[in-house]
Amino acid sequence: MNLFETYSARVNAALSALAERGALPAGLDFGRVVVEPTRDTSHGDLATNAAMVLAKEAGTNPRALAALLVEELVKDGEIVKAEIAGPGFINLTLEPSVFTAILKDAVERGQDYGRGAAKPEPRINVEYVSANPTGPMHVGHGRGAVFGDALANILAFAGHDVTREYYINDAGAQVDVLARSAFLRYREALGETITIPEGLYPGDYLVSVGQTLAKTYGDALLAKSEAEWLPLVRSVAIDGMMAMIRDDLAALGVVHDVFFSERSLQDVAGGGDAVAETIADLRARDLIYQGRLPPPKGQKDEDWEDREQALFRATQFGDDVDRPLLKSDGSYTYFANDIAYHRSKFTRGFAQMIDVWGADHGGYVKRMQAAVKAVTHEKGSLDVKLCQLVKLLRNGEPVKMSKRSGDFVTLREVIDEVGRDAVRFMMIFRKNDATLDFDLAKVVEQSKDNPVFYVQYAHARCASIFRQARETFPDLDLAPSALAQADLARLTDEAELGIVKLIAAYPRIIEGAASAHEPHRVAFFVHELASAFHSLWNKGKDSPQLRFVNQTDRESTVARLAFVHAVRSVLASGLAVAGVAAPEEMR
Repeated sequence: MNLFETYSARVNAALSALAERGALPAGLDFGRVVVEPTRDTSHGDLATNAAMVLAKEAGTNPRALAALLVEELVKDGEIVKAEIAGPGFINLTLEPSVFTAILKDAVERGQDYGRGAAKPEPRINVEYVSANPTGPMHVGHGRGAVFGDALANILAFAGHDVTREYYINDAGAQVDVLARSAFLRYREALGETITIPEGLYPGDYLVSVGQTLAKTYGDALLAKSEAEWLPLVRSVAIDGMMAMIRDDLAALGVVHDVFFSERSLQDVAGGGDAVAETIADLRARDLIYQGRLPPPKGQKDEDWEDREQALFRATQFGDDVDRPLLKSDGSYTYFANDIAYHRSKFTRGFAQMIDVWGADHGGYVKRMQAAVKAVTHEKGSLDVKLCQLVKLLRNGEPVKMSKRSGDFVTLREVIDEVGRDAVRFMMIFRKNDATLDFDLAKVVEQSKDNPVFYVQYAHARCASIFRQARETFPDLDLAPSALAQADLARLTDEAELGIVKLIAAYPRIIEGAASAHEPHRVAFFVHELASAFHSLWNKGKDSPQLRFVNQTDRESTVARLAFVHAVRSVLASGLAVAGVAAPEEMR
């Protein structure tokens, strides 16, 4: 049950009733009408902006329209009070039985509480990580990995058909550099002493690739020219790097449905050149022309050349300048490949695309969104979420050293040190567009100052209450179906009711996080719920009548166990969509 959807429908029904009797003009657009929590709970349970957004169109002032709407809303038996606030907002106070019913629903549905109904269309493609297969992932990649994976989880929980995709950047100069670096390690595996020159990858992660090459080819590659050995070594190196990346992602709990190879876009032998097909389609629609571009201002654009060239009419679709598709040697620009890749997503059935990129790609967003509009005939959409940098600290001091990579701390090193749960929760416990300070010492502290511990501890406390209840009342039926029959009206303390209202907000949090593509909303919510629960736990120390298990009051105990089961379920659900464990005990 989504309380806010229910009362949005009731507000709209009240507006329609006013229109039917002529108090409002017919045909008003209710699309901007929202029902949300009041900012101050002393003002009521819900608030609506209906009068504020409709007054002008209705030809009246907001407070006058609000008065009409209040008169209609109080006819609803579940609305105890409807009051006009400020310039025309309406605050609603609901019958306690509304929240009792929601709590019962949460008890019965358990971790499915808040799950949205299936929405088969549009299918959503979430592309995330997509790190170049030239070495191990660093913590910045980890932030994008966690963000994308948590977002995909939330979208799926909200009912959407989601595919998780990784784009393998296995074409271009960087993989040739990888191959040359791996060839040196191959020579090393054959017994040579090597020196890695500037411009190649120095990390020892390529040692195993060199050993694989030596085992596969012996010394046969030494007799070949670079033109002959480069494609062979490149293939083995990419496979080795992707195996390492998949292993690191698995350690983080990230599993993709699709790994899409950039090289496959130009696999002429395997079925065609998707980039050429894309360019031909754009030409046929007069979306490519020959022209010159001024030099870019500010950040360097690798695709810019001072010459007449084939330009995509990106400005026709919202970009700042038109964009080149072919280099002077006739090869495709990076942008041309990316257009063909996103066209592929659309032809595979994804009208809605979400890309998760690093903050250094911010200048690329407008052109890519313009390209998606063009190749999908404006039937597709692309939302790009940029993840800001991660500053890795230990007790407030920067951490920079790594034996494995040679020049940065790898994601796997961080996971191995602090654990998957700490990495995942903290990576979304800040909005993606804000820089994240990740302190290796702080994220493993067992204190209320460590958010992941604080939330997991709340769940473990809920589990401990049930263990205590089984010892105190061995004959008690603790199944959700039995707990749902409890007399929930016994929950009358202000702190208890505040938590019930938080639980009532969870479906709205899920829907909002899914529609805004903001996983941090769920992390913030479970932290708020955990904090409220810990406060109630502490309140019970001084007020015995609020203790969850009361040996002298069986009925109140059952009611509170139902309440704790709902809290536990919502915490477990929120942690699950974040990809974090919900422990039964914490030691």
